Amino acid sequence: MLNFNFYNPTHIVFGKDRLSEIITLIPEKSKVLITYGGGSIKKFGTLDKVLNALKGFKVFEFGGIEANPQLNTCLKAVDIIKENNIDFILAVGGGSVIDATKYISIAAKYKGNDYTSLIKNGFSPAPVTDAVAFGTILTLPATGSEMNAFSVISHESGKHGFFSPLIYPKFSFLDPTLTFTLPKTQVANGIVDTYIHVLEQYLTYPIDARFQDRTAEGILQTLIEIGIKTIENPEDYNYRANFMWCATMALNGLIGAGVPQDWSTHMIGHEITAKFNIDHAKTLAIVLPSLLRERKGKKEGKLLQYANRVWNITEGSNEEIIEAAIVKTEVFFNSLGIATKISDYPIKKEELKDIIHQLESHGMTALSETGDLTLDITERILENAY
Repeated sequence: MLNFNFYNPTHIVFGKDRLSEIITLIPEKSKVLITYGGGSIKKFGTLDKVLNALKGFKVFEFGGIEANPQLNTCLKAVDIIKENNIDFILAVGGGSVIDATKYISIAAKYKGNDYTSLIKNGFSPAPVTDAVAFGTILTLPATGSEMNAFSVISHESGKHGFFSPLIYPKFSFLDPTLTFTLPKTQVANGIVDTYIHVLEQYLTYPIDARFQDRTAEGILQTLIEIGIKTIENPEDYNYRANFMWCATMALNGLIGAGVPQDWSTHMIGHEITAKFNIDHAKTLAIVLPSLLRERKGKKEGKLLQYANRVWNITEGSNEEIIEAAIVKTEVFFNSLGIATKISDYPIKKEELKDIIHQLESHGMTALSETGDLTLDITERILENAY
């Protein structure tokens, strides 16, 4: 096991009918800005519940945050914070709203004028020393942003990631009932996104991190067990509760502590989303199988472990076992209604070069847990994914 630091200060409030507790977690006399997305929280009554829970606070609202949150949109919220001396932000939504809120929280305290400097260095630490405190009310499980210090913001040429210990939420409310009204495609996306978050930290090379491996495998097996069931039974509390907690635990640092991590699928997927506006999880699902086939030599030990422990595949040659596990993974994604080929989307084969150019322009030329996934290999992965 590798050396590691583990730090996670986010207070989780899990379960139904607990929003009344929010007044104990926000400092008294705070001016609160509620951030949210396209308006579904109004349509389904979530905003009314939140406003009711915040009685006694001076509350402002900022809606319209995109599915891939845009920097310029975030800056409009920054203006509201500065104009009204707001000192607490409450993100109500999924990963996009929370990611945007993380950027807003640091931009509102930033002393410089170049707001792009906070994200322009690729997936790297944000150059900040202060942030507006914020909490979250999660309505769409997927990204784990409700319990981590990472964010991804879109601006001009693509999607830009950053991280900072200053952007851990102070608290996050996880109420499975708030997910009951989600469209099926968003639930499917969330399951796939969570699943691949786990694989990016698990499918690398053996390092004898037994707790991390077994915990990762437990999350994967749970998602397989409940995946289609929670889509088909949207108001089954237990399915949604298990899904929500899996999504949070997949990317809060626990299973990634002390192990090598990959994230190649995400880096490539981000560029596909930026170029073709395809849902994040869907881009991951089309990249991952091809990437695993291309990298099966590098990942052989963990792929065999994945096949055995997660899919119970034990018979055949190593090559056959690995291929069977990759096929099982594809079938699982397909069963949720998620395609696993680029050709399933309106993308021309010649446009794959554009993705390579974007990766190059963003410095993503040596990906993977071993830093040797070069652009020519990425191009091959994309061609085979077509």
